[in-house]
Amino acid sequence: MNGLVAVGLDGSAESVAAAHWAAREALARGVPLRLVHAEEWSSPRDITPVASAEMRSRWAQALLRDAADELRERHPALAVSTRSLDDRPAKALAGVAATADVLVLGSRGLGALTGFILGSVGMAVIHATERPVVLVRAGEDARAHSQGHDADRELVVGVDTGRPCDALLAFAFEEASRRSCTLRALHSWTLPPVAGYGAAYDPRVHAQLDMIAKAGLDEVLEPWREKYPAVRVAARATAGHAASQLVEAGSKAGLVVVGRRIRSSSVGAHIGPVTHAVLHHSRAPVAVVAHP
Repeated sequence: MNGLVAVGLDGSAESVAAAHWAAREALARGVPLRLVHAEEWSSPRDITPVASAEMRSRWAQALLRDAADELRERHPALAVSTRSLDDRPAKALAGVAATADVLVLGSRGLGALTGFILGSVGMAVIHATERPVVLVRAGEDARAHSQGHDADRELVVGVDTGRPCDALLAFAFEEASRRSCTLRALHSWTLPPVAGYGAAYDPRVHAQLDMIAKAGLDEVLEPWREKYPAVRVAARATAGHAASQLVEAGSKAGLVVVGRRIRSSSVGAHIGPVTHAVLHHSRAPVAVVAHP
């Protein structure tokens, strides 16, 4: 752990909400908060007049200063620093993430029904770093204050029992322990092809598969329950679409935690269909944890 929470700030409502969420996270962790603005001022391809670039730079400095002052006023015990980077935002933020415990970014939402529209910068940063990245919607700060602190809301984590991930579960259990909240662990299963369509309507088959899936989930969670005995764990294994169940369970959660496998393809890195869907539709902040 590097003892730092970083947040990308660009002046949008989404990034402001992310900054306030990151401030609470830094306080809970007992680490400093760093506000970062990244913009490419001096690219050789840039045809922006020097005077305009200087104005943008001054605007960025003012943005960071004002945000830092507001957060210090709201959280007097929080150590806040700022950094303005002259580089492509995705590249710069990925570099910042490498030095932080967690990077927090804003994510544009279009309301409760449509959920996230993940920007190109956010997606590029997720692809480029192996550090945890949290995406926060605009309005999350107000929502947190109207419903109480994040600790009053449970944390939801999606678990693939076929390929369990220590990094994912370590992050989820540590967050739940820090918040003193319930950790809801979800595993989704589907009928095996050999079962045939008729089996979908046989309650005995469902009951047996539910029992097998729940036993597998309990087995994966057992060592983490032993390591974090104070964490209240609600484990559930049900048939259905994993992303839909995570979005539904996370509708009133303080945080949804999903995994991203560290891999690449001929068309570049990708995050998997479940994580991608959760990022686009979750109402709650979403933490993406990279793992092998």
